[in-house]
Formats: sequence, C-alpha cells, structure tokens
Amino acid sequence: MKKQIKNALPVQTNTSLVAARGVSDESGLAQYIQTVQKIPILTAEEEYEYATQWVKNHDQNAGEKLVASHLRMVVSVAYDFKNYGIPVGDLIASGNMGLMQALQKFDPEKGFRFSTYAMFWVRAEIYETILNNWSIVKIGTSANQKRVFFNLARAKRALGIMDNNLSDDQTKQIAEYLAVPENDVKRMATRVGARDVSLNAPAHTGDEGSTDILSNLPDNRSNIEDSLERIEFRRRGYEMLRKHLDALPERDREILKARRLSDPVATLESLSQKYGISRERVRQIEERAYKKLRDAILKEAQG
Repeated sequence: MKKQIKNALPVQTNTSLVAARGVSDESGLAQYIQTVQKIPILTAEEEYEYATQWVKNHDQNAGEKLVASHLRMVVSVAYDFKNYGIPVGDLIASGNMGLMQALQKFDPEKGFRFSTYAMFWVRAEIYETILNNWSIVKIGTSANQKRVFFNLARAKRALGIMDNNLSDDQTKQIAEYLAVPENDVKRMATRVGARDVSLNAPAHTGDEGSTDILSNLPDNRSNIEDSLERIEFRRRGYEMLRKHLDALPERDREILKARRLSDPVATLESLSQKYGISRERVRQIEERAYKKLRDAILKEAQG
C-alpha cells in the first residue's frame, strides 16, 4: 500500500518532491528545508482547484503542487517530535508518506482545507515511526497506550510531578488528566523509564571468562519450515479476509469494520445515527455481515 502511494506521484524534475522521499544526512536536511520554504503556500481557492483536478482527473501536476505546498507543514510537525530519539529526516520522510496518503483520500467537496485533513495522516505516520523505532520492544499498541506515551511528560509537567518512579497517587492523577486507565499509565511509565540492554553486553562484569548475554540465551527458535508455514497461513488469511470483505455490500462492510475491525469500536448508537436506522437494525446488519464473511472464508479455506 505504501509503495503504491509512494509511486502515485512520478517525480522527476521536481526537486521538492524528490526530497520528499527522504533525507539521509544533515546537509541534505538543511538543503531540503530551504527548498520547501521557498515553495509558495496555496490560497484556499488554488487548493480547492488543484484538489478537484486531482480527484476528478488524477492530474499529476495538480497533485504535485498540492503536496509540495504542504511539505513545510510536515517539517514543522516533524520538529515537534525531534526529542523522541528518531532522526528528524526520518520523521519528515514518514510525515511526507502520510501527506501522500492524505492526497489519495482527500475529498475537496466536504469543505475542509487539505492542510487540516492532511495533518491527521502526517501525525499518524510519524506516531507509528516513533512507536516502531523508539525501543527494541514495541512501546505501545492500543490507542490509550499511545496517548500516554506521547503525553506522559506533558502531563507530569502540568501536574508538577518530577519523580520518575510514580506513586499510586501520582499514577491516578496522570490517569485522570489523560482520561486513560491507571494500568496503562503504570505500564507505560515503567517501559519508558527502562533502558534497552544490549545483548552483547557482558553477562558478568569483572569475570575474565564472562560471556555476553546473547551467548547465554537458550535457542528457542522454531523450525524454519514451521515459521514459513505460519507466515504463509497468515498471508492467505489476510488475503481471504480482504477479498470477502470487499465483496460485502458497502453499508454492511462499513458497519462490520466499524464494529469488529476498528479501535475504538463504534457504538450502535453512533452507527444508527450515521445510517438513519435503529440500533437493533445496526446489530442485525453486523451479525449478518459477520456470518456471511465467516462462511465465505471457511468455504474457500476448506475448498
């Protein structure tokens, strides 16, 4: 998906968009920032015109101009996260990928500015880059854990908490401040405060015959054939899910995704208001769509 989006805009002579693919060193980063700062900002009318040309005609030139005019916004957002240990160039590259995703999904007829819509995608890509690379162990998976990860330091400053080891009372204060469960605050504070340990560090410092930690770990790796079989099973399962999900009627598919494949899960009330039907009708559509999807997958898997 990302590769398709990345290749959606064929950039050749446009240096700003070539730079948008990534910045690998400090000199390149400085040059890139100077380049994007020179790109004029579009007026609301120009933005609407280019967005309309892109959506209706897939006009490559219009798409490039729309993206290029917002590259400086990506730089600004990336610098907001410069203290998370990820090179700014990498954050910019991720943010630009989010910008291109926004271009694929933007609808100018809904009345929003592209910058407002794109900001969500830019931040989402940068968030994922930080979460996937900040630690050897992935730091957060749920929406609440991500909220704590990105806002823990701010919450501690706002509440005047200076301790790294949080007391139960401090944990409760932060949980209330961020509107998340206390367990998420406790787990995230522990993980953020812990340091990654190199597996090549000596297991017993001071001993002449000490070996590194990695050498003392048991080899519990599964058989390579078993691993490949599991990977192929997951790949096939994902393909079947996507295939039969796309085969459902649009309303059924959207309700099923909102109720079973989204985080947070949409409520029956919100969906009933969106589609103008009762909550019971939403529940019935969900159950029907789920059964149809399950039966189709099982039939193909057994065939």
